[in-house]
Amino acid sequence: MKKDLILVNLIGLLIGISYGMHGPILPVFAKNVIGASYADLGLIGLTNFLPYMFIPLLVGILLYRFNSGYLLSVGIIINTASIFLLSVAESVPEIMGFRIMTGIAHAFFWPPCESIIASASSGIQRIRNISMFTGFFVAGFMIGPLLGVIILEDLESSFRFLFQIASYVLGSAILFSLLVSRGRVRKQGEKFSFSSIKQMARFPEVIVMLIYCTASFGMILTIFPAFLNDRSMSVTDIEILYFIFGASRIVTLVFAGILARKTSLTLLGATLSIAFGLMIAFVSDSIIEFALALMLMGFGFSIFFPLTLEIILSKTRKEISHTIIGAYETTFGIGWAVGPITAGLISQFSGNSTPYLVFFILGLGIAVLSVAKRKSFEPRRV
Repeated sequence: MKKDLILVNLIGLLIGISYGMHGPILPVFAKNVIGASYADLGLIGLTNFLPYMFIPLLVGILLYRFNSGYLLSVGIIINTASIFLLSVAESVPEIMGFRIMTGIAHAFFWPPCESIIASASSGIQRIRNISMFTGFFVAGFMIGPLLGVIILEDLESSFRFLFQIASYVLGSAILFSLLVSRGRVRKQGEKFSFSSIKQMARFPEVIVMLIYCTASFGMILTIFPAFLNDRSMSVTDIEILYFIFGASRIVTLVFAGILARKTSLTLLGATLSIAFGLMIAFVSDSIIEFALALMLMGFGFSIFFPLTLEIILSKTRKEISHTIIGAYETTFGIGWAVGPITAGLISQFSGNSTPYLVFFILGLGIAVLSVAKRKSFEPRRV
């Protein structure tokens, strides 16, 4: 494996550990310590992902001019600061401000990593490399909650200390990003054109599926932990459940290469897996039932990412891949922003379990679309 791919995978692992340590607990901290409502949690989620609706496209443009390793380093620095600042937050607006920083930083993480991977491989090998990178991130996200269990003692000070430790873990990734930057040179002949952004509009069915999956994913990351806490799950239970969620995603990514051979059928299965996972969450009240729901969703959320990216990259010119990756990640941002605020408002005014029923019904509709337009969900084979 090329050195850059190894380094990128290590960066993904460290960032995943940091996210896994603090991510599932932040909504519980905001609700129980800061006093946030479900509507507030939705706004926190919105501010977290709102920058991801715009910044990835900017990063895609910057990738034509600057070393991808340097851009990755910028993201790590901003992200480290944003997570550390959570340890001193005293109000919902403060958390929102720090999560805006996280959203900006996240946009400097994924597109450069994807660009490095895309430039080093193609076709099935690219799917495997992106799946491996995602796997390292998810492995970190699986390990993080277990480390969080060790630190947490259900005290406010423990929450704040956890955020600090998570920031130190993430900050250590800067060493590897600087190594990635060494020797990376922009290829001659690459140039940006706004007309290339229109290429993303050639995939309306993929965009609809992406928005549904990322909206559901955003809800699970930002609203679901508070819902679990209201259903009598302790912070330790929540961390264990997100460990199971991560384990399911890891197992899925191991088989990504095999599943990619039947792309349209696999994406249908992923959509149904997410939808029925949400339905189980809607009726669950025990840790075993919630574990089953997260296992199903873990499969769906993991496999749709490498497959949909390959569908788009395989049908566009390689010289505009940076812009396409930026536009693809912007689509992610739209879903991630819509999901939390929608789920937060529904939870606030219609009951905290209602969003999972609503998103289950939407998932069935997306599944019907994927059957009707199955040819649109097949990559160009080379």
